[in-house]
Amino acid sequence: MPLEMKVKISTNGKFHAITVLEPILAANMTAALHDLCEPFLQQEVKNVLLNLKDIQKMDSAAAEAFLELRNLFNTNRASFVLCEPQPLVKKYFDQNEQFETMQIAPTQSEASDIIFMEELEREFPD
Repeated sequence: MPLEMKVKISTNGKFHAITVLEPILAANMTAALHDLCEPFLQQEVKNVLLNLKDIQKMDSAAAEAFLELRNLFNTNRASFVLCEPQPLVKKYFDQNEQFETMQIAPTQSEASDIIFMEELEREFPD
């Protein structure tokens, strides 16, 4: 039986906003995170904004899952943006260089702006 994760999902014309309603994101939740996010790549609106405001703590496997999802979404010409990281989560990302490529915004509004900018960049190839 796969582990279920409590989330709230809302969708607009450009992205799906997913709020994870869990205080701790642990390794045993990474499969649920992938199962939750990957199907959006098959939809017309592919972009995902993941709000971390309720997550007080996460382990390295969960952080790696975010990076894997970011890469997967980029490969599929879609955005995967994190927002509202709490102090311990933000500190973890800040202290580990491998997460420099992650799009992490302090607010959901700024995260949506990143998605809109990435959409524009994809429309105008180099």
